[in-house]
Amino acid sequence: MAIITHVDIRMVDLKPKVVRQDAIQSFVSQETPIIRIFDVDGVCGTGYSYTIGTGGSSVVALLRDHLAPQLVGRDAHDIEAIWRDLLFSTHATAVGAITSLALAAIDTALWDLQSRKTGIPLYQLAGGAKGKIPLYTTEGGWLQLETSQLVDDALAMKQQGFGGAKIKVGKPRAAEDVARLQAVREAVGHDFEIMTDANQGFDLSEAIRRARLFEAFDIAWFEEPLPADNVLAHQRLAAATTLPVAVGESMYSLGQFREYLALSACSIVQVDVARIGGITPWLKVAHLAESFDVAVCPHFLMELHVALCCAVPNSRWLEYIPQLDSLTHQGLRIENGHALPSDVPGLGIDWDWDAIAAGQLFTPIVIGK
Repeated sequence: MAIITHVDIRMVDLKPKVVRQDAIQSFVSQETPIIRIFDVDGVCGTGYSYTIGTGGSSVVALLRDHLAPQLVGRDAHDIEAIWRDLLFSTHATAVGAITSLALAAIDTALWDLQSRKTGIPLYQLAGGAKGKIPLYTTEGGWLQLETSQLVDDALAMKQQGFGGAKIKVGKPRAAEDVARLQAVREAVGHDFEIMTDANQGFDLSEAIRRARLFEAFDIAWFEEPLPADNVLAHQRLAAATTLPVAVGESMYSLGQFREYLALSACSIVQVDVARIGGITPWLKVAHLAESFDVAVCPHFLMELHVALCCAVPNSRWLEYIPQLDSLTHQGLRIENGHALPSDVPGLGIDWDWDAIAAGQLFTPIVIGK
């Protein structure tokens, strides 16, 4: 058994290393709630989630006031039961971002603890499907960048061994997006993938129009072309274009993914472990997608997603956006354009607790003990 004795809650705010602007927002802050769960043997599991600048204090309040107190006295091995109990206890606020982000911090901590107790690395504990995953980069494709900068970054990333790069789309005129994509494609050739991301910035008619214009550039996928809650519009778009349609970073439940897959409204699933509520539901989405012969290419959180991508057979790409470097002793292991999961028990994240203590936004909250 692994009876939980106490829970430690804290939060840091990470500033992106580069300016990140897309069709609908600027990403200027990453509030990162971090939770540690301790069991009676003194083993600790660490989990985390994130926000894009707002809502972090609400996540912490939900953890402090409602979720963490329910953990004390529970057996940490009962991950599925705990996740379901916590979800039910918040049924009046689910499905929603704040609840999912809070659940994710707890659930990832429980998987970390389980991995450490068993001595099995996370990627094997969760499935062990493969030993590496190809990388594409998002760090150089932001919407505010000039075309020459997009080209220079894509060429540099190709030289470094990355298999592709994401280019943000959503300029006021379609011709601007087309010119940017054309310039990058001509520069990198056809042995390098170009992913596009509209960040929910179009309506249906404009998404169809731009998708048809983008088809000439052999695009790997058209990401979040429409508001995520409009599954029927995505279904119509998917039927109107040869481009793979990618969705998932703005979806918060297994049921949402089920509807998209059942209606053939997407062909790439980008489930985000924080926004779906943790590793437990992430794996359910990945296996659901596998049953529809749909690939998983998760959004963000590469330090955690590398293990999950290597746990399942239908993962295709890992998104390279370094964000935890200032809070960890060691970054992602990369070889020949592929990310390798950690072979050490736990999530595979080597936290720097001195750096976390220096940057935390409040005195740690301790529940229990």
